[in-house]
Amino acid sequence: MKTGKAKLSPPVVFVIKFVCLFGLLYGFYLGYLSITSPGGHYVAFFDTHLNFIAWLRSLLIESSAAILNRLGYQTKTAADQMLVVGRNMVYVGYDCLGFGVMCFFTAFVFTYPGILKTKLYFWAIGLIAIQIINLARFVILSLYWRRSNSVYLSDHHTIFNLIVYIAIGVSLFFYIRYQDKLLLTHTKV
Repeated sequence: MKTGKAKLSPPVVFVIKFVCLFGLLYGFYLGYLSITSPGGHYVAFFDTHLNFIAWLRSLLIESSAAILNRLGYQTKTAADQMLVVGRNMVYVGYDCLGFGVMCFFTAFVFTYPGILKTKLYFWAIGLIAIQIINLARFVILSLYWRRSNSVYLSDHHTIFNLIVYIAIGVSLFFYIRYQDKLLLTHTKV
């Protein structure tokens, strides 16, 4: 006897899981940002002791400065900015950290069917690659970006997102093929 329940197709289940996980991750980031930023729902303990958002910003600023120093430039850093003497100052806002891109990537990797060990490796390498691209952006912006000169390339956030999403798209194509091949191999055994 049929129960009358229609079973969802695997692609629909994947999309539902992906959207839910992305929403949870990005919602967590926004919520955490609100409790670690002075104002409305501020919680000093989290800001002082558990602020992973500030840690990432500091890591990106200090790493960019270290790269530029190795290239022979003099830099000065603060909590949310980096100055390259004789060049530019780069302000690293919350939207510069790549959390939206990282949430998208994480949600896709963990909701796509596959072997967990492969997911973990791919996820870690992908997050590192996203931040390496981000570092390259900060270095290039601090040396070459001029608001008045950049008629065609005025929005570096959009350019960064475009580059990262293309890189993610290409890597996910190969990731999907690899995971599907692994799953096929494991189901035949």
